Amino acid sequence: MTQETAWTPPADAVVFASVSGGKDSTALLIHFLETGRDFRPVFYNTGWEHAETYKYVRETIPSKLGVHVAEYAYKVDGLSEEAEEDARKIETVLGHGESAFVRLCLKKAMFPGRTRRFCTEFLKIACSQQAVRPVHEQGLMPVMAVGVRAEESAARAKLPDHELSTSLDSYVWRPLIDWSFDDVRDAHHRAGIEPNPLYLKGAERVGCWPCIMARKAEIRLVADTDPGRNTAIRMLEAAVQRELRRRQGDTPHNPPTMFQAPRRDADGKRPCVPWNHMIAWSRTPRGGALYEVEDPPDPNEGCMRWGLCGRRDSGGEG
Repeated sequence: MTQETAWTPPADAVVFASVSGGKDSTALLIHFLETGRDFRPVFYNTGWEHAETYKYVRETIPSKLGVHVAEYAYKVDGLSEEAEEDARKIETVLGHGESAFVRLCLKKAMFPGRTRRFCTEFLKIACSQQAVRPVHEQGLMPVMAVGVRAEESAARAKLPDHELSTSLDSYVWRPLIDWSFDDVRDAHHRAGIEPNPLYLKGAERVGCWPCIMARKAEIRLVADTDPGRNTAIRMLEAAVQRELRRRQGDTPHNPPTMFQAPRRDADGKRPCVPWNHMIAWSRTPRGGALYEVEDPPDPNEGCMRWGLCGRRDSGGEG
């Protein structure tokens, strides 16, 4: 197995392990358990995760790894009466309680975008600050450990194993930065824990469902496997547009939707693309022009990567 990075926190540091329900953050927990490090698992509940992810964080990880994961969620106040009613209807469809993501979009009457990632600012960073505040008040050093790996992308390959983050108000530590996918998979096998079931359906990542940065294949997976989320997205787009009309007094020229085209139009704006159009595009062959184009994920390939099933032609189960 790949060894732990050279940097280690000071003895008096309080290490938080960021849990997403994904394979890498789960491997981080396993690594800390195997190396005997004290840590505090934390999950930032955006209110926009898949039901399987909530179950994985709240039930599977505690039962298989014996650790309790503390949850933090950003509280969105001050919605209009109409927006509050819309939020509750959408949350009923989602089925997992109050959704900070839904309420934040309604509060701002817009969706986060590539250049205005307020979802990260409020739903992740603000929650991290909430988690570490008591540690600061005790005069101790908080360290936020994350399961980021260099193998995942060229951008992540440039990240150091640790750095001081002023926005997170703590050190950020990446103990698995040099780990491979095989290291992650082997850690799960040693711990006797299967990955989040979404991976076995073909998902490449299991964070927000879907993320505003989702790829074509990821959009198709949501569209084809989660009718409830499709309904919630349509409802949220309509609700955000209604809220914006109430504030502006007229119909917006470019009604806000969860996804935007990467290319600007003649007016210099990025056209907003309704979810129904995104679904239709996600089912087209290669050649789409909205986002990065990939082949749809093969659910059987997903379970093969984890060593949990055989090949389709061998009669193995997915």
